[in-house]
Amino acid sequence: MSDWSIDELKRWDDKICKIAEGYGLDWFPIDYEICDYYEMIGHMSYHGMPSHFNHWSYGKSFERTHFMYNAGASGLPYELIINSNPSIAYLMRQNELFLQVLIMAHCVGHSDFFKNNRCFKDTDPNNVVSRMRNSKKRIQGYTEDLSIGLEEVEKFIDALNSISFQIDRYGIPRKTKEEIKAEEIERYNKLKSKGIYLNQKDLDDKLLKPDYDLFAFFQEYYPEKFKDWQLDILDIMHRESQYFIPQIKTKILNEGWASFWHYKILHDLNLDDSFHIPFLKLHNAVVRPHSGGLNPYHIGFYIFNKIEKEYGLERCFEVRETHDDVSACRIFLEEEDIRELNIFSYARKKDGEIIISEVADEEEWKIVKKEMLKNIGVGSIPQIYVDRVEKNGTLVLKHEYDGRDLDLDHAEKVVEHITEIWNDKVKLYTILEDDIWEI
Repeated sequence: MSDWSIDELKRWDDKICKIAEGYGLDWFPIDYEICDYYEMIGHMSYHGMPSHFNHWSYGKSFERTHFMYNAGASGLPYELIINSNPSIAYLMRQNELFLQVLIMAHCVGHSDFFKNNRCFKDTDPNNVVSRMRNSKKRIQGYTEDLSIGLEEVEKFIDALNSISFQIDRYGIPRKTKEEIKAEEIERYNKLKSKGIYLNQKDLDDKLLKPDYDLFAFFQEYYPEKFKDWQLDILDIMHRESQYFIPQIKTKILNEGWASFWHYKILHDLNLDDSFHIPFLKLHNAVVRPHSGGLNPYHIGFYIFNKIEKEYGLERCFEVRETHDDVSACRIFLEEEDIRELNIFSYARKKDGEIIISEVADEEEWKIVKKEMLKNIGVGSIPQIYVDRVEKNGTLVLKHEYDGRDLDLDHAEKVVEHITEIWNDKVKLYTILEDDIWEI
């Protein structure tokens, strides 16, 4: 263990909280758990959850991370905190005291963001830990049930993992099939009263409009296709995806907000040189640009500093509350910012070589920004939706094409997994090189 005690951490935490309260931050209580590097790898593999159902993929993630860490090819995160009330954060025993202080200040920023950002309003932080604990027990029960067994359960979870984030991404209240049917009847009757006649739909069809939430579609429209244990796992994994979507949508702002506040708080602590100089070195390493990719800490820290400078600290709190990554980057990053952040676009040639296609000059910066917006948040995940179910039972899916082609090898494997879930024929339509493809 490094040269610090639990009592010292508590004293520093009290100082951090006092400064944060003075600025008006409003966060969940934070429970800090001390762990060694081996335990930290375990927490990483299970997304930080203190209780999570078992699956071979988490073991694979653990072994890979453990190997890379021991080989010196990968480090471990400085902090890991989950969106719960109270928030749970992990501190590694091997960390120096100045690093623990920085992490605790950083975690206050994260917890404030979780509690106040609109994207997290339906994540149920008060009950998420107990819910996942109960989910683990239920799935464990299915694996131990001789009529089901581990192989069937893991096969079903494997298939569901392929569509983890093919759910509602924008927090739009879902309409039941009864509500949709009532709307269609009302629309039909209004047109008919005006003398406009349509080919009447069979309003008893299972699906009247495209459905962008595959999990909810399976559960609501075709529960008879699934066994009770499968419906339960569908619900468990649907809720888990809903929990993680806000974190994907706000990675830049969330890390930027936490970095913005650890920087302010540690400066206000009036640290002596033995703490202040290592803190500055580490902070600069955290928020520096990354070669070959976007560093969310760098961009988020830049955005909040810009907002404070141009609009004041109060506006920073407003952005923290109402925005996600795409909306904030669209509004606050202008030509000089794209250039300052050294953001550019790249393309892959037919031979696989990657080249820089656009740079943020006077003419092309808008193209660079547009490409950036397409690749942050949930925009980096292709969207597929249920278009219809044909009379022969074939599930027809479509890819929401946005100019980016699907990787056909990957798409074929996903269709195979969805076929396992649906237990019938599945078709997926996409656009490739301006032609419609069926997978």
